[in-house]
Amino acid sequence: MNINGKNAIVTGGGRGLGKAVALALANEGVNVAVTGRNAENLKSTVEEIKALGVNSAYAVFSIDNESEVKTGIESLAKQLGSVDILINNAGIGDFGSIEDMSSETWEQVIRTNLFGVYYAAKAVYPFLKANGEGDIVNVASTAGLKGGPNMSAYAASKAAVVSLSQSMMAEWRKQNIRVITLTPSTIASDMSIQGGLTDGNPDKVLQPEDFAEWVRDILKMNRRALIANGSIFSTNP
Repeated sequence: MNINGKNAIVTGGGRGLGKAVALALANEGVNVAVTGRNAENLKSTVEEIKALGVNSAYAVFSIDNESEVKTGIESLAKQLGSVDILINNAGIGDFGSIEDMSSETWEQVIRTNLFGVYYAAKAVYPFLKANGEGDIVNVASTAGLKGGPNMSAYAASKAAVVSLSQSMMAEWRKQNIRVITLTPSTIASDMSIQGGLTDGNPDKVLQPEDFAEWVRDILKMNRRALIANGSIFSTNP
């Protein structure tokens, strides 16, 4: 399917995984808006997107604040002309034992990673419904399929995203809205490298560009086809 001329919003699109997806879509002729909390990163990403010959915009807001998300999404939809695709990528990763991690930190991971997905999807849904079709890609994690030590908050948040995303799919697929749940393993993002999850070795470890190519190819599938759930791993990390 040709996605040239479509309009996409990528949350957490100022750097890392989100930026890689934004650029991959822009290379296909998609107009891409990005969101995040760092205005300078977002401005830089928008400049790179526009250099590829498509329209772009950005909005600064905290993904865990529903009113900010709604206002920001509506502003970006107006600037792009509409929204056809949402890449629900924004998230944080705080790691530590259940004993040592503060309750405040634990709860913030849940608010950001789970509520953020919910708020963004809910804000975008009216535009997709009005269009009669659309795509929502919710970025979860293999940690949401199987928890491990020192990742209780992150794993719980991503497990909840998997379940939420599947409920979205069940509710919205009859309106020709594809809701896609992706569960990547460790990718050489700033979060995973700084968190000590990987050394980021590009010869062995998944890179943001690998994930971005996967998302692009899924979105280009004929609309009669839906990848409901999918995982991607490094071959030999």
